[in-house]
Amino acid sequence: MELPEIKAGQKPERNLLPETFKITTWEGLKPWYDALLDRNIGNPQDLKSWLKDMSELEAVVSEDLAWRYIRMTCYTENPEYSDQYEDFIKNIQPQIAPYSDKLNKKLMASEHVEALKKERGFDILVRNVEKDIEIYREENIPIYTEINKAATEYGRITGTMMVTLDGQEMTLQQAAVRLQWPDRSKREEAFLKINERRFKDNAQFDALFNKLIQLRHQVSTNADFPNFRDYMFKAMGRFDYSPQDCFDFHDSVATAVVPILDELVLERKKNMGIENIKPWDKAVDLLGRPPLKPFNNSEELLNKSIECFTRIDPYLGACLQIMKEMGHFDLESRKGKAPGGYNYPLAESGAPFIFMNATSTLRDLVTLMHEGGHAVHSFLAHPLELNKFKSTPSEVAELASMAMELISMDHWDLFFDNPEDLKRAKQEHLEQIIETLPWVSVIDKFQHWIYENPEHTEGERTIAWSEILEQFSDTHTDWEGLQHFREKMWQKQLHLFEVPFYYIEYGMAQLGAIAIWKNYRENKTEGLQGYMNALKLGYTRTIPEIYEAAGIKFDFSSAYIKNLTGFVKEELNSL
Repeated sequence: MELPEIKAGQKPERNLLPETFKITTWEGLKPWYDALLDRNIGNPQDLKSWLKDMSELEAVVSEDLAWRYIRMTCYTENPEYSDQYEDFIKNIQPQIAPYSDKLNKKLMASEHVEALKKERGFDILVRNVEKDIEIYREENIPIYTEINKAATEYGRITGTMMVTLDGQEMTLQQAAVRLQWPDRSKREEAFLKINERRFKDNAQFDALFNKLIQLRHQVSTNADFPNFRDYMFKAMGRFDYSPQDCFDFHDSVATAVVPILDELVLERKKNMGIENIKPWDKAVDLLGRPPLKPFNNSEELLNKSIECFTRIDPYLGACLQIMKEMGHFDLESRKGKAPGGYNYPLAESGAPFIFMNATSTLRDLVTLMHEGGHAVHSFLAHPLELNKFKSTPSEVAELASMAMELISMDHWDLFFDNPEDLKRAKQEHLEQIIETLPWVSVIDKFQHWIYENPEHTEGERTIAWSEILEQFSDTHTDWEGLQHFREKMWQKQLHLFEVPFYYIEYGMAQLGAIAIWKNYRENKTEGLQGYMNALKLGYTRTIPEIYEAAGIKFDFSSAYIKNLTGFVKEELNSL
């Protein structure tokens, strides 16, 4: 298989901007946008050269914003980093938006654009540019500044959350490890402390979310959309599926997956020999064994992950190795660090940055496999001609990461010397996949309701959440006395606050990942080749075409979902 040479970290030679140029103020950046806007485009080659120069500018701007975001999330209590990020959001990004619209219109006004559309990749680019022109409204620029500031506030609030257990202060992520402890009383204590701490700020989260809903609805009405959901489907370029497809996905999961989830919880209840299974009984080992500990520290996690990727294919290991040499990892959970995990592409240099909150759990191992899949995607797509070709839709981006979780399982013996522990790790991860699809459906269906009903009250929101959650939950877990926590459970999902409507992709990509894994199990060489061939395409094909390149289908039908989850269940039974 021909793979692109790894040159990440070696920034390509600039054509438009000076090599030493750095972004400090809008005044220093503006002349380069003016130069692009004023340039004469006399022939098709001029148009391509213009697009390449615009791509270079976009990459430099994107990477500058990336580092501001990375530093802020790594150190939320550092006011300098917060100020630098806010300065970009407040003083630079709003100035770029109208220029981007003018440049888009200049492209579409060119007499050479029709010829350009006949080339692979450029047809997708033009389709997206037409969409951006359609939704752009200058009056939305200051509103988006407010939205970004409010979303940042969510990370600030959650980043400072701490609890004390056995006299030790710890982050919520660190405390969550105790939900896997064999001692049931310790699990209960951890669950209550974590949820009490979150619940303490529930009114603040509600107020913040109310503000975001109001701002987002205003954005949609300004752009002549009936609601923010319809606006976001257009803004996110969801050309290949509709809201109805999402509803079909929800229904298929409720029909094909929730019964399996119910079986697993009932089996857990019986095996644990308890009358009432409580929320803190869901993550612990059935046989009362202590939680799996695949690594002792972040250095061990990283080194073993590099070896794991190398075993799959040396190219994959080299991707992570170069990131390690560049210092592009921040893995351990600590106070003052934002929650969650991400792989942030660095558009100009190519080697992305991975951020996460590792403690020592199996979930942490899976997270690095996941983000490592995103990283590999960044490397494989980096040689593509334009920056826009590398900005893949989420349904493809998450396919890269979720498939890597499953493909990597063949080499998890690196983390588990004991065969029983290895078997248990695979079992826990496959069960997690069954749990993921209903939760994705809950979050996505909730978002549709939220923005279809923007005038709702907090009470109505609680009722809607509870009804939707019930539809995708097992029937055996006892929440008596804990209903107030359950009613606010949505507040822990950062996507609702920071990246609205970015969630159904996890479900779609999870199905695709299972299909890739199924192919890989049947033929490792062909399965891996299909996976990497799809990632190399970036966004130069439609989503269904990219899935087809991987040797799988982009399908939401109940029959397809049942077939794939049935395969997972068979694998579980074989362990």
